[in-house]
Amino acid sequence: MSTILESPFSDTETNNKISTAEQLRSESAAVRLHIRWPGVRKSLSRQHQQRAANTFDAEIKSVSISKKLLDTRHPAFRAATAVRSQAVKYWKSNTLPYIEPGVRLLRRREMQTFELCMSSLRNDLADAVETLDGHYDELIDQARERLGDLFDRSDYADRLGDLFGIEWDYPSSSPPDYLLQISPRLYNRECERMKARFEDAITMAEQAFAEELSQLVGHLAERLSGGADGSQKVFRDSAVTNLVEFFDRFERLNIRSNEQLDELVAQARRIISGKQAESLRSNDNLREQIASDLSRVEMSLDGWLTDRPRRSIMRRSR
Repeated sequence: MSTILESPFSDTETNNKISTAEQLRSESAAVRLHIRWPGVRKSLSRQHQQRAANTFDAEIKSVSISKKLLDTRHPAFRAATAVRSQAVKYWKSNTLPYIEPGVRLLRRREMQTFELCMSSLRNDLADAVETLDGHYDELIDQARERLGDLFDRSDYADRLGDLFGIEWDYPSSSPPDYLLQISPRLYNRECERMKARFEDAITMAEQAFAEELSQLVGHLAERLSGGADGSQKVFRDSAVTNLVEFFDRFERLNIRSNEQLDELVAQARRIISGKQAESLRSNDNLREQIASDLSRVEMSLDGWLTDRPRRSIMRRSR
């Protein structure tokens, strides 16, 4: 799908992007996350779907009904789900977007840390699934009572262990060496294609950072502004801490490809620097000033996203 509108880059921006793309390519590795997870719903048999359709006097082809095999609200299942969420969050928050679906870019200097953290999360999931397995018979008995005639023991594996897993790999983001022996022209063409992909990755990263910051500053500005009746709106501490976390992540992952974006992030950081959620709640003047300053940054970000030169980026279908 197309994620960015079509428009030519200026020569200066193109040259800067090419240079940054080459640096990003030399410093990064593609990383792909695989989550193995059992399905907890199953479509009803045609016989049961027909019965359900008859209940509402509907055509069977217009009805799609499934049954829930396991109670995902069970504490043991929630614990496993929490580990999965942590793994996905860690993968996304420590990498940059890439043109390949399901693939992101990891700085090579961070690979050892990434391996350690992901291995720890994989072990945490194994422990959580072992605990869940201890409640498996209980969950099946609950499903038997809950599903009634829809229950089918053959829908359930004997054990859960093999159905869950966290894995990752590092797909190549360079042309294979054998192409050079087969056809230097084809190899060079693939090199150019890979370079273009990293240029696209930079565009995607810039837009992702800008859009996220715009949402964060916009949300906090809205929460800090007074209500129509002059009353103070309620806001959570996370409205501030999420911004602080963004600044740290931007500093760590930023590819220094766009000075204007860097400056907008720096402006937002200066506005929030040293401000605590509690002080914003208790100081009306400070709250109004921060809301006004953040609104200006949001407007600048929206203008940057609208006016900057762009080109279409097509994600390759598998």
